[in-house]
Amino acid sequence: MHASLMTLGLALVSLLIGLVLAMLLCGAEMSRFAWLRWPATTVATLLRGLPEILVVFFIYFGSTQLLFVLTGQYLEFSPFWCGVTALSLLFAAYGAQTLRGALNSVAAGQKQAARALGLPPLYTFINIVLPQTWRHALPGLGNQWLVLLKDTALVSLIGVHDLMYQAKAVASRTYEPFTWYGIAALIYLVITLVSQQGLKRLTSRVTRYD
Repeated sequence: MHASLMTLGLALVSLLIGLVLAMLLCGAEMSRFAWLRWPATTVATLLRGLPEILVVFFIYFGSTQLLFVLTGQYLEFSPFWCGVTALSLLFAAYGAQTLRGALNSVAAGQKQAARALGLPPLYTFINIVLPQTWRHALPGLGNQWLVLLKDTALVSLIGVHDLMYQAKAVASRTYEPFTWYGIAALIYLVITLVSQQGLKRLTSRVTRYD
């Protein structure tokens, strides 16, 4: 139970941070300023092009190595927060593309009509563009949440006591790997099914006026 709560906490914290980073990354990629657009595109391309496990290792081991080079001291960062950082960056890289596509799917006539009515740009974005963007982006972000849930298993390799770490530890002591990995699989499946039901309700709620 403790390991399951650790997995859920890891996923939820990564989701919240990842959503904020995804919005920032999307805004930078769609910016008219090249000094914002090119770095954001480069970072997103690198994160999408690397295997997830390598991103986790780079964040965990790379942060320690960088601190050693800068200070000459060996300090190990928290595996939990290194895992959160890696998962948040991965979510942001894919979530930014989902948000970008959702923004582009909002008809240009909506903004033109608001401009013709004399509405301020910020008001137009928050009250007209953003609600429609959310409806378009929700299915894609929901799928990425399910992927994020499964990617939490990767952080067990850097010492986070999540569901997979605990299943491996118990299996090594009892010599019953199939039983304990099977239990872990069932817990992941339950979390995924509950998440899918929540996403269905949320989708029907935000699209009820379409």
